Amino acid sequence: MTIILNHTIVPARDKKTSARFFAQIFGLKIESDFSYFAPVQVNDTLTLDFADRQEFESHHYAFHVTEEEFDTIFARVKEAGLEYSSDPMHHNKGEINHRKGGRGFYFYDPNGHNLELLTRA
Repeated sequence: MTIILNHTIVPARDKKTSARFFAQIFGLKIESDFSYFAPVQVNDTLTLDFADRQEFESHHYAFHVTEEEFDTIFARVKEAGLEYSSDPMHHNKGEINHRKGGRGFYFYDPNGHNLELLTRA
């Protein structure tokens, strides 16, 4: 049996703003029809469903991307003036990592969620 993650809820202070931020950085489309959630379709099977919350802990979301997608998304992160780091604790600011012969970096979304991009799983 193959188990496929269908969706996950991402807590946010403002679900619409957060969904738009994520969609813009990752080059994804966002539905303008919001209900309880503000969903962003990540791929054929996965949506991130942003939901308004008053309080929540920071989460970590890691995304495996191609080299070309990495370049495009990394350019958007830099263009947006977002701080990034090669490590999950954000000690090596302004650097990317080269783990397993690939590239990766971490950055925070407006809610403090730690987003990771990597080209090698």
